[in-house]
Order: sequence, then C-alpha cells, then structure tokens
Amino acid sequence: MADLSQLLQQTMRRRHLNAQDLADRTGIRTPRIRVFAEDGARGPVRPTPQELAELAEALALPLLDVQQAALGASPAPA
Repeated sequence: MADLSQLLQQTMRRRHLNAQDLADRTGIRTPRIRVFAEDGARGPVRPTPQELAELAEALALPLLDVQQAALGASPAPA
C-alpha cells in the first residue's frame, strides 16, 4: 500500500479531481488537501481521523485503506 500522498495523488488522477474538487466534496480546506497530497500524513500538517474518513468517502475508498496509508502500514494480504 502506498503512503497517503501517493494514494491521494493516484486516486485523484484516476477520478480526474483536483484539490479544489476534493475540498468541495469533503469540506476540508483546499490547502490542507494539497499538503496531504504532497506530504502525506507525516508532513507538518497531519490529517485528523475525521478528515481521513471524509477523504475515504469522497474518493470511494475503503476507510481502512486510507487509515493504513496514513500510518504508512501495509494492509494484510487478502
């Protein structure tokens, strides 16, 4: 599993979304989304659990995948 920045960048690209589009869908401010997409969860601005849930819902991703990406953990094999 990729880290949060990779996960966001890849998913946003596939869904043809930019940070503003994602901000409109979540209510998270655009600058915060840009930081998450650039620095992931280990940068100077860290996502809250609520923000991770909102990102997962807006991007139609499993919450567990987003949480694991934020932790930098690999998911258990299926």
